[in-house]
Amino acid sequence: MNSKIHLKPAVYIIGAGPGDPELLTVKAARILAQSDVILYADSLVPKQILQDCKGKLIATGNKTLEEIIPLMSQSVRNGLSVVRLHSGDLTLYSAIYEQMQSLIAQEIPFELIPGISAYQAAAAKIGAELTIPDLVQTIILTRVSGEASSVPPQEELASLAAHRASLCLYLAARHIEKAQSQLLEHYPPSTAVAICFRVGWPDEKFWLVPLDQMSRVSQDNRLIRTTLYIISPALNTSLSKRSRLYDPQFNHLFRPT
Repeated sequence: MNSKIHLKPAVYIIGAGPGDPELLTVKAARILAQSDVILYADSLVPKQILQDCKGKLIATGNKTLEEIIPLMSQSVRNGLSVVRLHSGDLTLYSAIYEQMQSLIAQEIPFELIPGISAYQAAAAKIGAELTIPDLVQTIILTRVSGEASSVPPQEELASLAAHRASLCLYLAARHIEKAQSQLLEHYPPSTAVAICFRVGWPDEKFWLVPLDQMSRVSQDNRLIRTTLYIISPALNTSLSKRSRLYDPQFNHLFRPT
Protein backbone atom coordinates (compact mmCIF):
# COMPACT_ATOMS: atom_id res chain seq x y z
CA MET A 1 0.00 0.00 0.00
CA ASN A 2 2.98 2.31 0.50
CA SER A 3 4.24 2.05 -3.11
CA LYS A 4 4.89 5.44 -4.66
CA ILE A 5 2.41 6.99 -7.09
CA HIS A 6 2.88 10.14 -9.10
CA LEU A 7 0.54 12.88 -7.92
CA LYS A 8 -0.18 15.69 -10.34
CA PRO A 9 -0.88 19.23 -9.15
CA ALA A 10 -4.60 18.78 -8.56
CA VAL A 11 -7.24 18.55 -5.86
CA TYR A 12 -8.00 14.99 -4.72
CA ILE A 13 -11.38 14.95 -3.02
CA ILE A 14 -11.34 11.87 -0.80
CA GLY A 15 -13.98 10.07 1.22
CA ALA A 16 -12.25 9.10 4.47
CA GLY A 17 -14.82 6.48 5.40
CA PRO A 18 -16.45 6.34 8.82
CA GLY A 19 -13.26 6.83 10.83
CA ASP A 20 -11.27 3.59 10.89
CA PRO A 21 -7.97 4.13 8.97
CA GLU A 22 -8.09 0.50 7.83
CA LEU A 23 -11.34 1.24 5.97
CA LEU A 24 -9.66 3.78 3.71
CA THR A 25 -9.35 2.57 0.13
CA VAL A 26 -5.82 1.67 -0.93
CA LYS A 27 -5.88 4.57 -3.39
CA ALA A 28 -7.00 7.04 -0.73
CA ALA A 29 -4.29 5.92 1.70
CA ARG A 30 -1.58 6.26 -0.95
CA ILE A 31 -2.68 9.75 -1.95
CA LEU A 32 -2.97 10.89 1.67
CA ALA A 33 0.52 9.65 2.46
CA GLN A 34 2.10 11.47 -0.48
CA SER A 35 0.09 14.67 -0.95
CA ASP A 36 1.61 18.07 -0.22
CA VAL A 37 -1.42 19.70 1.43
CA ILE A 38 -4.39 18.11 3.25
CA LEU A 39 -7.51 20.13 4.05
CA TYR A 40 -9.69 18.07 6.35
CA ALA A 41 -12.99 18.47 8.16
CA ASP A 42 -11.55 18.24 11.67
CA SER A 43 -14.96 17.98 13.37
CA LEU A 44 -15.78 14.81 11.41
CA VAL A 45 -12.48 13.18 10.48
CA PRO A 46 -10.63 11.54 13.40
CA LYS A 47 -6.91 12.18 13.83
CA GLN A 48 -5.98 8.53 13.29
CA ILE A 49 -6.90 8.92 9.61
CA LEU A 50 -4.04 11.43 9.30
CA GLN A 51 -1.36 9.38 11.06
CA ASP A 52 0.66 8.63 7.91
CA CYS A 53 0.35 12.07 6.33
CA LYS A 54 3.56 13.98 5.59
CA GLY A 55 1.97 17.02 3.96
CA LYS A 56 0.77 20.27 5.53
CA LEU A 57 -2.45 19.77 7.50
CA ILE A 58 -5.14 22.44 7.39
CA ALA A 59 -8.27 22.03 9.53
CA THR A 60 -11.39 23.46 7.90
CA GLY A 61 -14.02 23.12 10.62
CA ASN A 62 -13.95 26.88 11.23
CA LYS A 63 -13.58 27.94 7.58
CA THR A 64 -16.09 28.94 4.92
CA LEU A 65 -16.10 27.81 1.29
CA GLU A 66 -14.78 31.26 0.34
CA GLU A 67 -11.70 30.52 2.44
CA ILE A 68 -11.26 26.87 1.46
CA ILE A 69 -11.40 27.21 -2.34
CA PRO A 70 -8.57 29.79 -2.58
CA LEU A 71 -6.37 27.63 -0.37
CA MET A 72 -6.83 24.66 -2.68
CA SER A 73 -6.62 26.62 -5.93
CA GLN A 74 -3.48 28.54 -5.05
CA SER A 75 -1.73 25.39 -3.85
CA VAL A 76 -2.45 23.64 -7.15
CA ARG A 77 -1.25 26.67 -9.13
CA ASN A 78 1.95 26.48 -7.09
CA GLY A 79 2.47 22.93 -8.37
CA LEU A 80 1.31 21.12 -5.23
CA SER A 81 -0.99 18.12 -4.80
CA VAL A 82 -3.94 18.87 -2.54
CA VAL A 83 -6.29 16.54 -0.66
CA ARG A 84 -9.74 17.71 0.36
CA LEU A 85 -10.67 15.09 2.97
CA HIS A 86 -14.30 14.44 3.86
CA SER A 87 -15.84 11.90 6.23
CA GLY A 88 -17.74 8.89 4.94
CA ASP A 89 -18.43 8.62 1.23
CA LEU A 90 -18.48 11.57 -1.13
CA THR A 91 -21.89 10.72 -2.57
CA LEU A 92 -23.67 11.27 0.77
CA TYR A 93 -24.06 14.67 2.48
CA SER A 94 -20.50 15.70 1.70
CA ALA A 95 -21.21 19.17 0.24
CA ILE A 96 -18.74 18.60 -2.60
CA TYR A 97 -21.01 19.83 -5.42
CA GLU A 98 -20.34 23.50 -4.76
CA GLN A 99 -16.63 22.79 -4.35
CA MET A 100 -16.46 21.03 -7.70
CA GLN A 101 -18.34 23.87 -9.40
CA SER A 102 -15.86 26.41 -8.02
CA LEU A 103 -12.87 24.33 -9.10
CA ILE A 104 -14.31 23.90 -12.59
CA ALA A 105 -14.90 27.66 -12.87
CA GLN A 106 -11.24 28.26 -12.00
CA GLU A 107 -10.02 25.43 -14.27
CA ILE A 108 -8.45 23.59 -11.35
CA PRO A 109 -8.17 19.84 -12.04
CA PHE A 110 -9.66 17.49 -9.46
CA GLU A 111 -10.38 13.81 -8.90
CA LEU A 112 -12.92 12.06 -6.67
CA ILE A 113 -11.89 9.04 -4.58
CA PRO A 114 -14.90 7.35 -2.95
CA GLY A 115 -15.02 6.05 0.61
CA ILE A 116 -16.93 3.56 2.73
CA SER A 117 -20.19 4.98 4.06
CA ALA A 118 -21.09 4.77 7.74
CA TYR A 119 -24.09 2.56 7.02
CA GLN A 120 -21.85 -0.07 5.41
CA ALA A 121 -19.38 -0.03 8.27
CA ALA A 122 -22.18 -0.10 10.84
CA ALA A 123 -23.92 -3.06 9.21
CA ALA A 124 -20.64 -4.96 9.21
CA LYS A 125 -20.01 -4.16 12.88
CA ILE A 126 -23.41 -5.44 13.98
CA GLY A 127 -23.24 -8.43 11.63
CA ALA A 128 -26.23 -7.52 9.49
CA GLU A 129 -27.24 -7.98 5.88
CA LEU A 130 -29.78 -5.30 5.02
CA THR A 131 -31.35 -7.13 2.08
CA ILE A 132 -32.95 -10.43 3.12
CA PRO A 133 -34.83 -12.50 0.47
CA ASP A 134 -38.65 -12.23 0.64
CA LEU A 135 -38.37 -9.74 3.51
CA VAL A 136 -36.61 -6.57 2.36
CA GLN A 137 -34.71 -5.83 -0.85
CA THR A 138 -34.40 -2.06 -0.73
CA ILE A 139 -32.09 0.25 1.21
CA ILE A 140 -33.07 3.88 1.68
CA LEU A 141 -30.39 6.39 2.70
CA THR A 142 -31.92 9.60 3.99
CA ARG A 143 -31.87 12.35 6.60
CA VAL A 144 -34.21 14.79 8.29
CA SER A 145 -34.33 18.53 7.67
CA GLY A 146 -31.85 20.52 9.72
CA GLU A 147 -30.53 24.06 10.00
CA ALA A 148 -27.98 23.65 7.20
CA SER A 149 -30.08 21.67 4.73
CA SER A 150 -33.74 20.92 4.17
CA VAL A 151 -35.35 17.79 2.76
CA PRO A 152 -37.70 18.19 -0.25
CA PRO A 153 -41.39 17.69 0.69
CA GLN A 154 -41.70 14.55 -1.45
CA GLU A 155 -38.88 12.95 0.54
CA GLU A 156 -40.27 13.49 4.03
CA LEU A 157 -39.44 10.63 6.38
CA ALA A 158 -43.06 9.53 6.85
CA SER A 159 -43.49 8.91 3.10
CA LEU A 160 -40.23 6.99 2.84
CA ALA A 161 -41.17 4.89 5.87
CA ALA A 162 -44.23 3.63 3.96
CA HIS A 163 -41.92 1.29 2.02
CA ARG A 164 -40.78 -0.47 5.23
CA ALA A 165 -37.38 -0.90 3.61
CA SER A 166 -34.03 -0.99 5.38
CA LEU A 167 -33.81 2.71 6.19
CA CYS A 168 -30.49 4.31 7.11
CA LEU A 169 -31.11 7.62 8.80
CA TYR A 170 -28.32 10.18 8.91
CA LEU A 171 -28.08 13.53 10.71
CA ALA A 172 -31.16 12.93 12.81
CA ALA A 173 -30.02 12.71 16.44
CA ARG A 174 -31.09 16.28 17.27
CA HIS A 175 -34.55 15.61 15.84
CA ILE A 176 -35.01 12.06 17.02
CA GLU A 177 -38.45 12.46 18.63
CA LYS A 178 -39.95 13.80 15.42
CA ALA A 179 -38.16 11.13 13.38
CA GLN A 180 -39.45 8.31 15.59
CA SER A 181 -42.99 9.63 15.37
CA GLN A 182 -42.85 9.70 11.57
CA LEU A 183 -41.32 6.24 11.33
CA LEU A 184 -44.01 4.78 13.60
CA GLU A 185 -46.65 5.85 11.09
CA HIS A 186 -45.64 2.81 9.01
CA TYR A 187 -43.10 0.60 10.82
CA PRO A 188 -44.38 -1.60 13.70
CA PRO A 189 -43.18 -0.38 17.13
CA SER A 190 -41.19 -3.61 17.55
CA THR A 191 -39.11 -3.02 14.39
CA ALA A 192 -35.43 -3.36 15.25
CA VAL A 193 -33.29 -0.23 15.18
CA ALA A 194 -29.50 -0.13 15.36
CA ILE A 195 -28.28 3.10 16.96
CA CYS A 196 -24.70 3.57 15.80
CA PHE A 197 -22.59 6.26 17.46
CA ARG A 198 -19.25 7.41 16.00
CA VAL A 199 -18.89 4.36 13.78
CA GLY A 200 -15.24 3.53 13.16
CA TRP A 201 -13.94 5.85 15.88
CA PRO A 202 -12.12 4.47 18.95
CA ASP A 203 -15.13 5.29 21.17
CA GLU A 204 -17.82 3.85 18.89
CA LYS A 205 -20.98 2.48 20.53
CA PHE A 206 -23.98 0.49 19.29
CA TRP A 207 -27.46 -0.17 20.67
CA LEU A 208 -30.08 -2.52 19.20
CA VAL A 209 -33.54 -1.42 20.36
CA PRO A 210 -37.20 -1.53 19.26
CA LEU A 211 -38.30 1.47 17.21
CA ASP A 212 -40.53 2.83 19.96
CA GLN A 213 -37.46 3.13 22.23
CA MET A 214 -35.16 4.81 19.69
CA SER A 215 -35.78 8.34 20.96
CA ARG A 216 -35.51 7.47 24.66
CA VAL A 217 -32.21 5.57 24.26
CA SER A 218 -30.76 8.41 22.18
CA GLN A 219 -31.72 11.01 24.76
CA ASP A 220 -30.58 8.89 27.70
CA ASN A 221 -27.16 8.63 26.11
CA ARG A 222 -27.09 12.29 25.05
CA LEU A 223 -26.59 11.51 21.40
CA ILE A 224 -26.76 14.74 19.42
CA ARG A 225 -24.33 14.18 16.51
CA THR A 226 -22.24 11.57 14.60
CA THR A 227 -25.07 9.07 15.08
CA LEU A 228 -26.54 6.81 12.41
CA TYR A 229 -29.83 4.94 12.77
CA ILE A 230 -30.57 1.75 10.82
CA ILE A 231 -34.26 0.82 10.90
CA SER A 232 -34.91 -2.54 9.30
CA PRO A 233 -36.85 -5.81 9.57
CA ALA A 234 -33.56 -7.43 8.51
CA LEU A 235 -32.14 -6.76 11.98
CA ASN A 236 -34.37 -9.46 13.46
CA THR A 237 -31.73 -12.02 14.40
CA SER A 238 -34.19 -14.94 14.54
CA LEU A 239 -34.87 -14.91 10.78
CA SER A 240 -34.41 -18.18 8.90
CA LYS A 241 -34.58 -16.86 5.32
CA ARG A 242 -31.91 -17.80 2.78
CA SER A 243 -30.99 -16.67 -0.71
CA ARG A 244 -31.62 -18.98 -3.65
CA LEU A 245 -28.23 -18.05 -5.12
CA TYR A 246 -26.40 -20.93 -3.41
CA ASP A 247 -29.39 -23.26 -3.14
CA PRO A 248 -28.56 -26.68 -4.70
CA GLN A 249 -31.97 -26.64 -6.42
CA PHE A 250 -31.29 -23.31 -8.14
CA ASN A 251 -29.45 -23.35 -11.46
CA HIS A 252 -27.85 -20.40 -13.21
CA LEU A 253 -25.26 -19.55 -15.90
CA PHE A 254 -22.28 -20.58 -13.77
CA ARG A 255 -23.94 -23.61 -12.20
CA PRO A 256 -26.09 -25.24 -14.89
CA THR A 257 -28.16 -28.35 -14.40
